[in-house]
Amino acid sequence: MNYHRPCLYPTTLIDEKGKQKKKYEYKNRMTPYEKLKSLPNADQFLKANITFKKLNDLAQSMTDNEAADYLQKQRKLLFKQIHEDCLKSA
Repeated sequence: MNYHRPCLYPTTLIDEKGKQKKKYEYKNRMTPYEKLKSLPNADQFLKANITFKKLNDLAQSMTDNEAADYLQKQRKLLFKQIHEDCLKSA
């Protein structure tokens, strides 16, 4: 999901009274992975032996629609297992 689901990131504006207001602009729409890459010195936040090349390959391994289909299948499996476990313990 971090590679395919876009999020809106806020821009913080401060008015004349010093109050902070968050504004969500379309230009700040990106996936969490894109946001991570946009940070200054982003590679310092990666674990050892993880590179942006490896993460880019992983992100491009499936399309947004394929990722959504995979998510739905895994979600169905999870809830099916939860339901079966509830029936066994009842």
